[in-house]
Amino acid sequence: MLTREAYGKPLAPVRTVHLGLGNFFRAHSAWYTEHCSSEWGIAAFSGRSDTHVAELAAQDCLYTLVVQGKDVRTEVISSLSAVHTGHDLAAWRGYFASPDVTVVTLTITEAGYVRDSSGALDLTNEAVLADIAALTTSPLGGTVTTAPGKLVAGLLARRDAGAGPITIVPCDNLVKSGEITRRVVEELAAAVDASLQEWIDANVGVVTTMVDRITPRPTDADIATVTELTGVCDRAPVVTEPFTEWVIEGEFVAARPAWEESGATFVDDIVPFEHRKLWLLNGSHSLMAYAGPIMGRETVYEAITDPVLRGWVDEWWDAAVQHLPLPADQVAAYRQALVQRFENPSIKHLLSQIAADGSQKIPIRFVPTVKADLARGVVNPGATRPIAAWILHLRGYGPVGVNDFRAAEVQALVADDEAATVANALTWLGVANDEVASTVLRQMHEILEA
Repeated sequence: MLTREAYGKPLAPVRTVHLGLGNFFRAHSAWYTEHCSSEWGIAAFSGRSDTHVAELAAQDCLYTLVVQGKDVRTEVISSLSAVHTGHDLAAWRGYFASPDVTVVTLTITEAGYVRDSSGALDLTNEAVLADIAALTTSPLGGTVTTAPGKLVAGLLARRDAGAGPITIVPCDNLVKSGEITRRVVEELAAAVDASLQEWIDANVGVVTTMVDRITPRPTDADIATVTELTGVCDRAPVVTEPFTEWVIEGEFVAARPAWEESGATFVDDIVPFEHRKLWLLNGSHSLMAYAGPIMGRETVYEAITDPVLRGWVDEWWDAAVQHLPLPADQVAAYRQALVQRFENPSIKHLLSQIAADGSQKIPIRFVPTVKADLARGVVNPGATRPIAAWILHLRGYGPVGVNDFRAAEVQALVADDEAATVANALTWLGVANDEVASTVLRQMHEILEA
C-alpha cells in the first residue's frame, strides 16, 4: 500500500483548497504543485461524485501518476494533504477561515458554473435558489451544493474569521474563465448579502487559466499495470499523456505556489492561448465524440486514425484557424502536435467521456467560428459539421447516450422532424441562417452514411 513513510513523502501544510477531485486535477495542477520547490499541501474536495475519496484517504492521499508515451513512466504524487467529500462543508469552511490558505483552485467542468444562456448565474436553477436561501438564513452554516454556493460559503467564513486575501484559480475549459467565475460568485453573493461585495473587492482575486493534458478514465487494466510496474496496488491511479500546459493570466492577491518552476506560463493576454486550445483541441475532441460513435469508434485514437474523421477534423481546423490571431507556423506546429497526441495508442480516451455536457461545449467551441464566418457572408462546412454531429447525438444516434445537465432542454430542441430540429438547434445556438441549416441537414446525412 502507498504510505508516506514508505515513500519518504512527508505531509505538507494545507495552503491550497481544491474543488473537483477528478483525474484531470490530479494529472495537472496537483502535478504542478508537486514539482514546486516550496511546500503547498492541497485539501481536495470531490465534486459531482465521491469517487476515490476513500481510496486516497486510505493511501495517505498518495497516488500513482502513469505517463504513457513511447514508454511508460510512473510517479507517486504527494501534493494532496487531505481529501474530503464535497458535502463536508465544515471542513470546507474551516480551510477558508485559515489565513494559511491563500489559493482555491477549481476543476468543476463547464456545467459547474451554473450559468444561463446569457452567461449569468442561473437564478432559475433549483440548486442555486436553495443555496441562496440556505446562506441567507445561515451564512456560516447553511448547506450548499453548487460550486458558486460553496465559494460564497467559503468567502463568508473567511470574512468572518478575518483571514485575509485569497485568490480563486478556475481550471476548466472556458474562455475568460476568471471573468465567468467572478461573475457567478458575485451574483450569488449579492443575492445572499449585499455587504459582501465590498469585502470581495478588497480581498478576492480571480485569475484566468488555460489548461491542457489529456487524461482518460483509468481502467481495470491500468490499475493492473500500475501493480505490475510498481509492485503496489493503487486503487486511485491516474493515467495521462506526456504533454502538459498551463497558462495563467491575472493578479494573485496573496501568496501562491511557484508553479512557473514546474513549467506553468504567466502571460498578460491569455485569449489567443484559450482559443487555440478550445477550438483546435477541445473542438476536434467534440467533433469526434459526436460523430465517432455513430461510425463505430469508441476512442480518440480510433477516431483520429479513421480517414474520414481525420479529414473532418482537418476541415474544422482549417475553418477555425482563420480566426486565430497567432503566427501560422505556431498554429501548424500545434496542429501537428495534436495529431501526434491523438494518435498515442496507449491513451484510451473514451469518446463517451468527452461527449458529456455538450450544451456547454458547443457554444464556446464552434459557435464563435460560425458567427465570424457569417459576418463575412460565408458558411464554412468545416465549422458546421460538429453541430450536425451534436444534433444527431441528441437525437439518439450512436451508442453513446446523452449525458448533459441540460439534457431535457436540449433534447426538446430535436424532438420534431429534421428540418424543425435543425432550425430549433441553430436558433438556440444563435446562428439561425437558411444556408447554415441546409448545410447542417446535408451533413447529418453524410455522417449517418459514412
